[in-house]
Amino acid sequence: MRGMGRALPFLCGLAAAWPGPARALPAPAPGAEQLTALVNAYRTAPGNCAGRSAAPAAALTAHPALAQVRIGPATFIESALERVGYAADLAESVSVSGPETAPEAMKVLQDKYCGTLLDTRFSAVGSYRSGKEWTVVLARPAPALPSDTFPDWQEAGKAILAGVNAARASARSCGGERFAPAPPVSWNPRLGQAALAHSRDMAARRYFNHRAKDGSQAAERAARAGYAWQRVGENIAFGQSTPDEAVAGWLDSPGHCANIMNPGFTEMGAAYGVAAERRSGIVYWTQVFGRPR
Repeated sequence: MRGMGRALPFLCGLAAAWPGPARALPAPAPGAEQLTALVNAYRTAPGNCAGRSAAPAAALTAHPALAQVRIGPATFIESALERVGYAADLAESVSVSGPETAPEAMKVLQDKYCGTLLDTRFSAVGSYRSGKEWTVVLARPAPALPSDTFPDWQEAGKAILAGVNAARASARSCGGERFAPAPPVSWNPRLGQAALAHSRDMAARRYFNHRAKDGSQAAERAARAGYAWQRVGENIAFGQSTPDEAVAGWLDSPGHCANIMNPGFTEMGAAYGVAAERRSGIVYWTQVFGRPR
């Protein structure tokens, strides 16, 4: 029984220096909205980037939350986005200190960070100004959480079940081990409850392990849920947004794949848990296989 995880693809912030002395003021000043408009104008007709001809990029959606982000010297952009309630799976900020006007700030940002400003992975933007410091925040929103698309956790679990049975219907290699087609597994509500309890516990207490914080392992949790087992197996995953993504990740991992293809398992339950912060990627998946006595 093994786990898998995915790192959140957040990027660190960058800063450019404007020639001459500058003193940042604590209160925001006008011009941030104009800077956002200038970013989009540049994306739609960039002309060049770093001395080379650049292809146009789609305009970004101005998002109010991104204009409220404040990124200090020791602030991770992930934490700043969390504070304003924006869930992103990709984000970056660029800034310049010194210019008096938005066009002046845009000129330096374009010269220094044209590649970031034209990056087609981003779809949203916000800008803010603090004194003579100008910052542009670019982001791609996180996909909907499973709690939005599958408010009934059992629906998500049964989507995982369908993916598992589709995989078991054909022969498959899991790493160096070859598996013949296996009979389908059936949904077991007690195994579903065991999966739900572990997913929610990992999400609430922010850990990722087959051993729960109370010291229990998968077989103990299955028994606790009322499942009389002859055999138990468990897959866990972290960060996937949908049941299909979770199943695909497990199938790409030899140990998890072997659990899915194991003909000794006849039943299954699965569920997800979402951390209270609702931050991008903070979704925990558990899949419990069993064979009853």
